[in-house]
Amino acid sequence: MSYKHPFQRHKTREVAIGNRVVGGTNPILVQSMTTPDTHFVEEVVKQIHLLEEAGCELVRVTVPKAEDAGALGEIKKQIHIPLICDIHFDYRMALMAMDHPIDKIRINPGNIGGFDRYRQVLRKAKSKGLPIRIGVNAGSLEKDLVEKYGFPCPPAMVESALRYLEIAEEEGLRDIVVSLKSSDVLTAVEAYRLFAKQADYPTHIGITEAGKPPYAVTKSACGLAPLLLDGIGDTIRISLLGDPVPEIIAAFDILQATQRRVRKPELIACPTCGRLEIDLEGIIAQVEKRLEGKKTPVKISILGCVVNGPGEAREADLGIAAGKGKGVIFRRGEIVRHVLESEMVDALMEEVDRWELEEKMNGTLKEEIGLGSPEKRVALPLARG
Repeated sequence: MSYKHPFQRHKTREVAIGNRVVGGTNPILVQSMTTPDTHFVEEVVKQIHLLEEAGCELVRVTVPKAEDAGALGEIKKQIHIPLICDIHFDYRMALMAMDHPIDKIRINPGNIGGFDRYRQVLRKAKSKGLPIRIGVNAGSLEKDLVEKYGFPCPPAMVESALRYLEIAEEEGLRDIVVSLKSSDVLTAVEAYRLFAKQADYPTHIGITEAGKPPYAVTKSACGLAPLLLDGIGDTIRISLLGDPVPEIIAAFDILQATQRRVRKPELIACPTCGRLEIDLEGIIAQVEKRLEGKKTPVKISILGCVVNGPGEAREADLGIAAGKGKGVIFRRGEIVRHVLESEMVDALMEEVDRWELEEKMNGTLKEEIGLGSPEKRVALPLARG
């Protein structure tokens, strides 16, 4: 029941990060960053386990001190997703971190300390077989570029990324991911679009320092949705103040809304108005509760009146169009049941279970789907430890 959107993902090269691969036609991976000091191993591991449970697929830790680098091996032993080290200012921390079992290094070209130190990091990464992320940030752009352009604008950010990519290629390192982050939505979006026209390296997309939810989630969605709809982005992070677990939920919600990764049922409901003649909020709450944990990518529509209800329900995989105290259940556009309001939730869930069973029997049940080309929807594997 889905319209075939004319979507084409930006073609990027593949880069392996631990046991995952980004770029190409691989799923857009969701990542986050821990908040405790990295040398507090128990706290960091506990938080990473919570992130894993939420679906996090890549995790980053900061390494500002030698004791943080020394904790990396113990952290790596206790987690199940690739471990990325975030380096600012002191290139020696990057060199030290790479002596431990990590999966990627993220550096900021604006504060790594110059080209010679950057080359040292590149050479060691190449010798260790590690990928890097060149993390350009509008807030720490190189001084000469700020002077050239007058302010940290998108062309300046892209020039920064390209100059560091050129040096990496000179050193023979091509396993590189690039990010061009800004706390300004328009700056970030334009920077990523400009970069995508000039390079085929995979990108990590995000709006940096977005702030506190719920506004920060809205701000991130405004910045990332246009990029995702343009086919840009190979990994994603929603930067939120505080507990990082909500970052994972928000990231997957944005990926689901843009149909880049659909990994759970989508529930559609009307905003309610004076025409409503059933307890729609109560019904939605019950259905949401009973859908928890389900991974079937089925679109479910529950509409509370006869104006848009029948049409919307027909466009969904499953749907309810309700009137006064009763309604009809649609399945693939056809009416399959007439039900009373008191029966709606149980009847709908029976149809959800039947949908899952039939899809399994037909061999067509997908744990997760995403738009891979204008012609087809492509099955994607769920993240596992």
